[in-house]
Amino acid sequence: MNVELLTLFPEIVRGFFENSIMARAVERGLVSYKLTDIRDFAVDKHRKCDDELYGGGPGMLMKIEPLAAALDAAGAGAGGARVVYMSPGGRLFNQAYARELASEERLVVLCGRYEGIDQRVIERYVSDEISIGDYVLSSGEIAALVLVDAIYRLIPGVITGESLEEESFEDGLLEYPQYTRPALYDTMQVPDVLVSGHHANIVRWRFKKRLEKTLLYRPDLLQGKGLEGELRALIRELTEQGGE
Repeated sequence: MNVELLTLFPEIVRGFFENSIMARAVERGLVSYKLTDIRDFAVDKHRKCDDELYGGGPGMLMKIEPLAAALDAAGAGAGGARVVYMSPGGRLFNQAYARELASEERLVVLCGRYEGIDQRVIERYVSDEISIGDYVLSSGEIAALVLVDAIYRLIPGVITGESLEEESFEDGLLEYPQYTRPALYDTMQVPDVLVSGHHANIVRWRFKKRLEKTLLYRPDLLQGKGLEGELRALIRELTEQGGE
């Protein structure tokens, strides 16, 4: 996959591509990237990329001319690369959406700033307007990195398949608790079942913990999953434990 980020502040995101798993993915040729400074496409000597809003209102808006020029240079537009614009007003991002985007050969990610971008840019160039959550950030670069991080790790070869199988959201459940050495820290003990060597019991314990955590934090994920019997048993067990 090739990812091109269009941003006013390329140094904010550069370190992400030059470190850790992403750096190894780039070295192995699984991912390539380009950071494009939108200011390089400004039409005045001051490299101005924002202006006041028509109709009034607070804040500034990213101008159409430098954005359009940068997107044209990136090969965006009709029949071109898939263009993602990070915006709190977009479609909510999730794991299924990440898998869809991970299948693309090329993505252009537009990082907004200020009050956002001129609507005409969205209408002409943007194929996906994406929100990473119900909150507002001042930096589209941060949102873009969340998107890229969720996507590139799903590209075959970046991370082993086994590591992805039981992660949160892969089958509608959150991930179970995990532990490593030492087995005893202060007064905190690793659950006995995990050191028992009994694989079937470990599998059952992990499934129960996944249900328990999902029920506690994200019960919406359980709707329509066909887990009614398991959920009833778990709720009954948790209720009984609470009454002890």
